[in-house]
Amino acid sequence: MNRSDAVSLFRSHRSQVRNVMAVCGLMGVLLSGCNGSGNAENATNTAPGASGAASASSAKLTLVSYAVTKQAYEKIIPKFVAEWKAKTGQDVTFEQSYGGSGSQTRAVIDGLEADIVQLALAGDVKKIEKAGLIESGWEKEAPNDAIVTHSVAALVTRPGKPKVETWSELGDGKLKVITANPKTSGGAKWNFLALWGSVALTGGDESKALTFAESVLKNTPVLPKDARESSDVFYKQGQGDVLINYENEVLLAQLKGDTQPFNIPTDTNISIDAPVAVVDKNVDKHGTRKVAEAFVQFLYTPEAQREYAKVGFRPVDATVLKEVETQFPKVKKLITVKDFGGWSKIDEKFFKDGAIFDQLQTKISKK
Repeated sequence: MNRSDAVSLFRSHRSQVRNVMAVCGLMGVLLSGCNGSGNAENATNTAPGASGAASASSAKLTLVSYAVTKQAYEKIIPKFVAEWKAKTGQDVTFEQSYGGSGSQTRAVIDGLEADIVQLALAGDVKKIEKAGLIESGWEKEAPNDAIVTHSVAALVTRPGKPKVETWSELGDGKLKVITANPKTSGGAKWNFLALWGSVALTGGDESKALTFAESVLKNTPVLPKDARESSDVFYKQGQGDVLINYENEVLLAQLKGDTQPFNIPTDTNISIDAPVAVVDKNVDKHGTRKVAEAFVQFLYTPEAQREYAKVGFRPVDATVLKEVETQFPKVKKLITVKDFGGWSKIDEKFFKDGAIFDQLQTKISKK
């Protein structure tokens, strides 16, 4: 059985399970009405087509994403809406929420009823899965293991100052570094992993990586909550000598006329892989599964991937990547999540309460 057949079988099985659950739920409602022990009004409100649910003529999707994707979706969403209208006759409207990936994850878990999430790292989607809102196996529900864009880290400096070419330069104590807080920002987790991996995964040991990470963080005057706030602190408030940022952020700023110098470390960098997923519990509640799944699939089309590329994301579509390859420097050693053992191990080791990041912050604050 090839991968395509396996994915089709997997989806078919999930669809059958959902259909059985729906029939069982309907039978429960009918039996409840017959024996007089249910609330008929509540049963009606949760049925397909009830107030707030999608109808044949219209549907509303709530997209929750991390801060730096907003510019891409401003172009992608209208294209999808037009295509879906032409294909089905259904009008689709979107509610959108953008913020730090960690903060957005908690908001969804706490009740923000997202139909679709596109977050900065798969570990955040896993947290929503663990909360019971996304079914296991979501990675196989979309192409490319549900990774919809790539990026790498960039080092932004001040005009008239030398560019920072390598990660090691951040640890010499001469440069004030601006990066977001990995406790609230997915992008900041990538930044920290890039710093750590530039030592621990290139011939150094973990003791040296710890020393290097400490040397960088003690010269970090502020830890904004997300990538957008980091940019504001650096650009608008004038703090710091170097900003660790997304490549897509600095490329977008460049397209808008920004002349702030930056460098993409090409000896070693981190592959910033952003996933997308349908929030199963919410789309079933809203009656929006079909259109939500169609939107996710649309994100992988060349049309959508070109829009991602226009705002600086590295596309996952091979054809589009070939079209824009001169836009993105090649990295000799691209560190991936797999090099660290996956997100569960990463969060346990580095970012849970009391783990390495907290230990470093405590140690630095005492000095």
